[in-house]
Amino acid sequence: MNTPPVDAIVSLTEELIRFRTTHSRPDEIRRCAAYVEEWLSRRNIVCRRIEYGGVPSVVALPPSGHAPVLLMSHIDVVEGPESLFAPRVADGCLYGRGSLDDKYAAALSMVLMARSVQARRARPAEGGGPPLGILITGDEEAGGFNGAKRLLKEIHADFCIALDGGSVEKIVVKEKGVLKLRLVCDGKAAHGSRPWMGKNAIESLIEDYARVRAVFGETRPDAWHRTLNFSMVTAGGSFNQVPDRAEAVFDIRYTENDDPDELVGQLQEAVSGKVVVDAKEPLFIAGDSPFLDRLLAVAESTTTGFEHGASDARFLSDVGIPGIVWGADGDRSAHAADEHVDINSIARLAELLERFLETCRA
Repeated sequence: MNTPPVDAIVSLTEELIRFRTTHSRPDEIRRCAAYVEEWLSRRNIVCRRIEYGGVPSVVALPPSGHAPVLLMSHIDVVEGPESLFAPRVADGCLYGRGSLDDKYAAALSMVLMARSVQARRARPAEGGGPPLGILITGDEEAGGFNGAKRLLKEIHADFCIALDGGSVEKIVVKEKGVLKLRLVCDGKAAHGSRPWMGKNAIESLIEDYARVRAVFGETRPDAWHRTLNFSMVTAGGSFNQVPDRAEAVFDIRYTENDDPDELVGQLQEAVSGKVVVDAKEPLFIAGDSPFLDRLLAVAESTTTGFEHGASDARFLSDVGIPGIVWGADGDRSAHAADEHVDINSIARLAELLERFLETCRA
């Protein structure tokens, strides 16, 4: 099979970037999903647009309904100024919101699926082209609960590649789990001129934060251990009043070496306030798979590693589908004002994926 056309992938990515698919604009996410569905249908690719909780996803599978390899990506993006939804190419990179996270991946999946169908028709006696399915969701940035979490339960696949992280040279085989915790401290209101008559909840929160920090210890850059980010605080309502309530929100990332329930209990014992679990998301661990062995044999210069962030790949273990996280290069610019993806890396990724898929063809 010829090398996948990178120009077509870049052009399609530009079209997807022009849809302002933030979660403040759900109609744009639906419009983009409809565009994806129409693009695939025009190429005689059987696909379904499915909506759960107002979130659209597009699924395309082989005629058997079973995909030995599933490519997973998403079309929703984080907020950004209007200028970021006008894609531009400069210095070998494609710039724009979603260029790296994750619209290039949706475009790449669509083009590879189209080429798979084309190959199937050209070689009917061989049983078709690469055994490929695609899942393109609309809520990864909002947690993936109505996209990947719901749809993966309905898909039969042997191996999944979440095109949403890593780099051409690095396949991600584990990602940290996530705990979103609130620390709530209550006090006693009083007039600001007589603070001794009240109990300042902010001061209690500061004291508790020091105790929380002690549980986590020192953070070593890029090390595989649990981390704590103090991300939000809400307290006080008036300049001249002793605040009677203060809340902190913590973003905690944990590893397989941590028991998240034990960690929450440890934190509750350490503080005077109340610890509330707002969300608990599992780790992603790839595990062993002959498909990963095949991929590493094709991508000889690519190694495996870990990422501190989380993706929809964490839902794979719930449905028993082994998988990895992989993707193009973009200088870790996802969500940034200069978000971009390296075009040569898209070409290299597409080539490696198609060579890998050839090894999986029945």
